[in-house]
Amino acid sequence: MVLASEIKEGTAIQLDGKLYKVLEVIRHAGSGQMHGFIELKMKDLKFGHLADRRFKHSDRFNDVDLIKRQMEYIYSDSDIHYFMDTETFNQTGVPRSVVGLSEKFLKEGMKATVELLGEEAVTVLFPKIVELKVTSTGPGIRDGQDNTMKPATLENSIEIQVPQFILTGDIVRVDTEKIKYIDRVTTKKI
Repeated sequence: MVLASEIKEGTAIQLDGKLYKVLEVIRHAGSGQMHGFIELKMKDLKFGHLADRRFKHSDRFNDVDLIKRQMEYIYSDSDIHYFMDTETFNQTGVPRSVVGLSEKFLKEGMKATVELLGEEAVTVLFPKIVELKVTSTGPGIRDGQDNTMKPATLENSIEIQVPQFILTGDIVRVDTEKIKYIDRVTTKKI
């Protein structure tokens, strides 16, 4: 059991028979006649729904220990993404609903952290930054300023805004949470 006042971001808790991961903890101090409270922004680990709830500092929850395993993405079928534990070579299936929109960043051989409850995968933690190849982009504007951007399509079919100097064939770093260009890794070989 854990008190609401002790909960931190990233903690997994059981509430109303559902498993939630705490995304954000906001502590509100009391004033006058109003008592302080804790606001939790949570994600339902089974369905991916977001919840925003308020609790007293003294409320108690069942905390759940999730096992984190570094795994390698190997392939997908129509409903499930498969990851392999690089130490035991066991394969774990993760439903598409658990991975959500981040599935566009899956690349064969990519390392990711899979959180398990017993033997069942409940979440996949993607790297914050991935490197992807630019498959198409327009020519840069001559004498364009460094802060002007142009659209570019990446190897995973996501379109992002990149600086004018990026060319087709360049490899760029992309923030997986914001789906935003960070910097260029390499340039196209001529």
